Formats: sequence, C-alpha cells, structure tokens
Amino acid sequence: MDLDIKELGDYISSTIGAETEDVSYAQNELSITVPVDSLLKVLGFLRDDPNCQFKQLMDVCGVDYPSQVNRFCVVYNLLSLTLNLRVRVKVWTDEDMPVPTATELFSSASWFEREVWDLYGVYFTDHPDLRRILTDYGFEGHPLRKDFPLTGYVELRYDDEQKRVVYEPVKLTQEFRSFDFMSPWEGVQAVLPGDEKAAEADNEGTS
Repeated sequence: MDLDIKELGDYISSTIGAETEDVSYAQNELSITVPVDSLLKVLGFLRDDPNCQFKQLMDVCGVDYPSQVNRFCVVYNLLSLTLNLRVRVKVWTDEDMPVPTATELFSSASWFEREVWDLYGVYFTDHPDLRRILTDYGFEGHPLRKDFPLTGYVELRYDDEQKRVVYEPVKLTQEFRSFDFMSPWEGVQAVLPGDEKAAEADNEGTS
C-alpha cells in the first residue's frame, strides 16, 4: 500500500511503537526518537519492511546540547526511493555511552559515523574502522563540541614555499566590525544619493 508521511508515522507507531520513544510529525517531516538499545532494530525495520523500504542512508550527523544530561543527538536521515519519502531517526547519548554502528545495515554509515566520532566524540561500537576522518593524526579533542576551546591548538598544513608539512598555532582573529541591526525601514536618510540631480532638473524646467 502507498502511504503518505502522516500515514507512515501512524503505521510505524502501530507496528514498532514499543521500540521507540517518540514518533512525531511536523513541517511535513517525520522524526522517530529511539533508545540506544533499539536503534538497529528500528533502522532494520525501516529498511526491510515492505511498507517503508528506506533503503538509503543519506547522512548521519551529530548535535550537541551541553546543558542536557544526554548532550549528544545522533541523527540518521533515511530515504525511500520507492515511496519518495524521508524519515529522520534520532538517538540520544552522553560522552560515555556508545552507540551501535549501523554499518551492517548501511555501508554508507562507515564514513558518516567516523565523522561524528571525529567531531563530537560519540563512540560507535563494532565499527570496522573507527578513526578520525577530518582532523589531523594525533589531534586532541572534538572540534564541534560546544565547549571546545577556540585557541590553544595547532593546525597542520603543507607549506608550498618550504616544501614540507608545518604546524602552526590556530588563530581565529577577526577585525573589529560595527554591525547595523536596524531594519531597512529605519534610519532612512531624508535625501538619498542622486536625489539632488532630480531637483536640479526640476529647477531647470521651471526657469
């Protein structure tokens, strides 16, 4: 049967609702929140169920909410070409609780999970090759955490003049800028540039 996004949410709730924490629909998007222990079961259901067929894992990303106990939200974005629908699966974890890898279900998860590990420090159990993918070898910390310091680290780059790899302190300097937060309708000049030409033309026409 063909399901729209709302019907799909109702179908998922009635079928595997016990394995989920929340199934919500908003802004024409379906989001499913699951506990860590049920993640693979829910992902497998969404992939294999004939009424879902979310065969493609488009992305895995992380979000950091440092004020919460489970500060990290790992988000799986799935696509069903058969239904032409997308679904978002979310799982919450902290700095210590690992998340099971989805590489056995979706081969594309390998590099996505490596990126989440590199930038957020979320560990994926049973991942076949969990190592950094964007930062330098030996890099300390996870740069997309909200509490990651902006100074005190070094960056690695290839110097074309020296013909070798060099390490340099990270510099995030920014020149002083004055931001104007007024709306376009506030503070408008009474006379705009160019208006004087129109006034001159009017004067010449009346003389």
